[in-house]
Amino acid sequence: MEHIRRAFDTIAGEYDAQRRWIIPDIDAFYSAAVWAAEWKGDTPKILDIGAGTGLLSALLQEKYPKAHLTLLDFAEQMLNVARERFAGRTDLRYITGDYRDVDLCGGYDLICSALSIHHLPDEEKAGLYHRIYDALNPGGVFVNADQARGDTPALDRRFIEYWDAFLSDGPLTPAEQAVIRTRRDTLDQSANLGDQLTWLKTSGFSNVDVIYRNRTFVVLTGSKKSDSEEDQVWASRQ
Repeated sequence: MEHIRRAFDTIAGEYDAQRRWIIPDIDAFYSAAVWAAEWKGDTPKILDIGAGTGLLSALLQEKYPKAHLTLLDFAEQMLNVARERFAGRTDLRYITGDYRDVDLCGGYDLICSALSIHHLPDEEKAGLYHRIYDALNPGGVFVNADQARGDTPALDRRFIEYWDAFLSDGPLTPAEQAVIRTRRDTLDQSANLGDQLTWLKTSGFSNVDVIYRNRTFVVLTGSKKSDSEEDQVWASRQ
């Protein structure tokens, strides 16, 4: 993962400016994630995993101005951009660390992530989903706005062709497009959608569903069971 950290630290300053020309239908993608992050109160404790420059956190704070936000990422330069974004705010917490082994502690009402978890090998994705479940309060919600492979090689190839066409039609230079494609082809380890839904359910999540999909880009969600249901989950793991 060190090569991934270096790659994102290198592009931290330009990351936000390029997002709109890298992610097709980006407004709908992030809007779906924010919509899925539903909590009954107005002061939720939110953990943003792989928070990067804080783009998703900023949108969540618009929805929940009184939220208690924690941003976790291992790319220090990306978090520095987030610190600039939230300059003057004293009610945010930043954790620099690799979420594969950082103690997530617990007590969160919402745990969200955007365009990060797909960098993990599949077994580590599944393990992270278990840890996220454990870190949520009963009734808490997990939202993952991320990438997924097509369920067949033919579909996956068409997804990539769609993405490449989107990149080519935008204002990025050929050199910038080449960097993005190289980063995608060397750093991404996307899993197919069905496997990801299975891992969420196996981790104990209920209300697992796909909120949004545009070829490669998906928004998945699941909620933690109530206290009584949670006892059953723990029993099933023994």
